[in-house]
Amino acid sequence: MHWRPHLTVAAVIERDHRFLLVEEHIQGHLMLNQPAGHVEPNESLLQAIVREVREETAWEFVPEALVGIYRWRQDESDATFFRFCFTGRLGRHHAAQPLDPDITATVWLSAAEIAAQANRFRSPLVGRCLEDYLAGQRLPLTALVDLD
Repeated sequence: MHWRPHLTVAAVIERDHRFLLVEEHIQGHLMLNQPAGHVEPNESLLQAIVREVREETAWEFVPEALVGIYRWRQDESDATFFRFCFTGRLGRHHAAQPLDPDITATVWLSAAEIAAQANRFRSPLVGRCLEDYLAGQRLPLTALVDLD
């Protein structure tokens, strides 16, 4: 067996005590996730999160800190995901931009509203990233070293 982990990025984005999430259809269910996705070939982690936030929410995103690095193995598929979760600030919103086809909507929810919908999380990573963000966990972006 050849092991191929999934390298992903996500963003916890807060504005006025509400968090930007995406709703997406996964296997017939409407799920909640942070703006997130896979890192593409020849792309840095920072380039990936800026691209993913823009594609999934139509917002420009400026990463300011790393919330954490997470490993999760999905039981059903036995796939392993490594998630680098960032936080930062939003720039311009491009309201006319279409969202990724999998995304049905963007929503702004309070932490309590998000917690009340834990059964809709795309993965346990959604809740854990938010918990760590709310606990004040931040790592400087200088912890990421890209040797290209």
